[in-house]
Amino acid sequence: MSGKRLLLSAIILSILIHLLSTQPSFGQLLTEESCTVQILVPGLKGEPGDKGQKGTPGRPGRVGPPGEMGQHGLKGQKGIMGRYGKVGPPGMKGSKGDMGDPGSKGPNGEPGVPCECTPMRKMIGEMDILVAQLSSELKFIKNAVAGIKETDSKVYLLVKEEKPYSDAKVSCQARGGHLAMPKDEGANQVIAGYITEASLSRVYIGIHDLDREGIFTYVDRSPMTTFSRWRKGEPNNAYDDEDCAEMTASGEWTDVACHLTMYFICEFDKDMI
Repeated sequence: MSGKRLLLSAIILSILIHLLSTQPSFGQLLTEESCTVQILVPGLKGEPGDKGQKGTPGRPGRVGPPGEMGQHGLKGQKGIMGRYGKVGPPGMKGSKGDMGDPGSKGPNGEPGVPCECTPMRKMIGEMDILVAQLSSELKFIKNAVAGIKETDSKVYLLVKEEKPYSDAKVSCQARGGHLAMPKDEGANQVIAGYITEASLSRVYIGIHDLDREGIFTYVDRSPMTTFSRWRKGEPNNAYDDEDCAEMTASGEWTDVACHLTMYFICEFDKDMI
């Protein structure tokens, strides 16, 4: 064991001697280092180098805030026509246009053939009268089917044809009756109820002062001495031409102008039907 230690110590000693023989002395180190110290000064700026190649695109950055609105661009060309849309609702009926200028006179027709047409014309006239009577009767039947009102002695029919007073009077007479003449409270209530059921506000009745201003009589010229249902303040002849009478749904009477058109009620005697 002691032999190995001696051998190891000899090896270490030889290594140290080699190192000391190859390194300069401490004084030499100081001399050499003091002689080699230099002050480094930056040199002049060199010429710019060549532009390098374009690098690869970097990753997309974050989306920035929207910029200000730019100016309007030029108007583009007109596009192709689109599909037709749905047909809209019909508009309101326009007012009647002005009459046009008269046209030019047409050529004369061929002369007619003489004939005896008087009997035929007479027959056609009689047929026209008959057709008018039948039409009137048909309207009467239609109204009668719709409903009538009656008292012990009278039958009342509401005619839903707007007419002035004179035409309404003639229409009732053509049917074999008169415009309604309420001569008592019972008849007046029946007629007023008839108006209400028909959802009307007023109708003509057979009362007027056409013969003598301010003196109202029934259409059959009988005087009004026992019954009346004038509204308060009526008759007042407000427009100096209110010579006829109407009944409202409340059963009250008011005087009105005879040229007004409205529905009316006819009355018929039961013993005449």
